[in-house]
Amino acid sequence: MPTDDQPLPPFTLIAQPPADPGAHDPAARKELLQQRRPPRLLGDHRTAALRYRPSDELLLALNMALHTGSPLLLTGEPGTGKTQAADFVSAYFAIPLFKFLVKSTSTAQDLMYEFDAVGYLHWAQADRCAVAEDKTALAQEAAGVRQGFLHKRALWQAYETDGDAVVLIDEIDKASRDFPNDLLHELDQHSFPHPFDDKRWIAPKSGRRPLVIVTSNDERRLPDAFLRRCIFHRIELSEKLVEAAVESMAGVDGSGFPQLDATTRAAARRRFWQLREVPGLDKKPSTAELLTWLSILSALRVDAERLDGGRLASLPALGALIKDAGDLARLA
Repeated sequence: MPTDDQPLPPFTLIAQPPADPGAHDPAARKELLQQRRPPRLLGDHRTAALRYRPSDELLLALNMALHTGSPLLLTGEPGTGKTQAADFVSAYFAIPLFKFLVKSTSTAQDLMYEFDAVGYLHWAQADRCAVAEDKTALAQEAAGVRQGFLHKRALWQAYETDGDAVVLIDEIDKASRDFPNDLLHELDQHSFPHPFDDKRWIAPKSGRRPLVIVTSNDERRLPDAFLRRCIFHRIELSEKLVEAAVESMAGVDGSGFPQLDATTRAAARRRFWQLREVPGLDKKPSTAELLTWLSILSALRVDAERLDGGRLASLPALGALIKDAGDLARLA
């Protein structure tokens, strides 16, 4: 892989093969492929964390959550930077971040631990257990072995840190309606019973509550009891937020988009907002799509004149912004 101080590889890594298949040189094309270097600031939230530019309102919400120990619920369009807020806080304080990516099948227990019941059952049914003569010894052995099939997850891991930590519960609206209700005690009191001993409770080892950041894409309303325990903030996509994100990602030296000057970046933002204003779009582009598009425009060495001229449907690399066939048809 090339290092950051090496020249960028050409954008066109895949071209039309020659008419004569025998003239194709895969080794030469593979050499170019091995030079591929996707922008780190787009693909790695940790690397980009301190280039994240939270609004003053988001900073207030973060400080409210830190001051009260309450979970922070962040909502807004996909791609507005809700998930990156957790990476930002982690990098700002240099404290660990534990992520829980919610799925449609997730339960509240999954945030705390997972028990490999199938693996434990296989162990329990092994021949050595079936023929064991000392039932007491077998029970003691089983209790110890059972611990080996218990896997601690984000909240438990955060409780075991020596100091402060951040826990991200990402896209909570993907889970069943019972999921947030089942977390009320944990997020309010920050403790839960040990899975094998009801008399033993798991709580922050340091006595310091982790900052819990919960994100939602507003796909459905969350239960009132859950909302009551949270600090709430909605990230609105504004021109100020988008400009701050673009210029921060570009960097003071423009190295984030090395082939785009400030004039071209401004032209790209104008076209981005024009796209969002097209009536009837099912999936409007957001900040994440804009940053990806700018990275592609930089690799293509597009200038402001090319962006400002022509129809929206003729914009270069439009597939980085528009992700719906119906929306493409509306533009055309």
